[in-house]
Amino acid sequence: MVSINDFKALDLRVGEVISADPVEGSDKLFALQVDVGGRQVQLVAGLKGHYNEDEIVGKKIIVVANLDPANIRGVESQGMLLAALDGSTVSLLTVDKDVSVGSKIM
Repeated sequence: MVSINDFKALDLRVGEVISADPVEGSDKLFALQVDVGGRQVQLVAGLKGHYNEDEIVGKKIIVVANLDPANIRGVESQGMLLAALDGSTVSLLTVDKDVSVGSKIM
């Protein structure tokens, strides 16, 4: 269990994927460039095999925008995207209406 204050500490934003490039030496990872409203961040995500580059680019996704950067396979990840896992099916969390990039998730 987490408190409401713990949850409020998360900065969840709508981001738009600008590019998706395979991470060298990995069969699962993409390095994504994501516009989160006024700034671009790089996210490393294990989406290969579930999505191809063309399916990801242009998608509006949900991003945790205030995580400490992490080094994943030698590539800096500056946040985290949200996805659902159901068995072997991975599904990116998206918005169901056309909202602005950078919109805060409440």
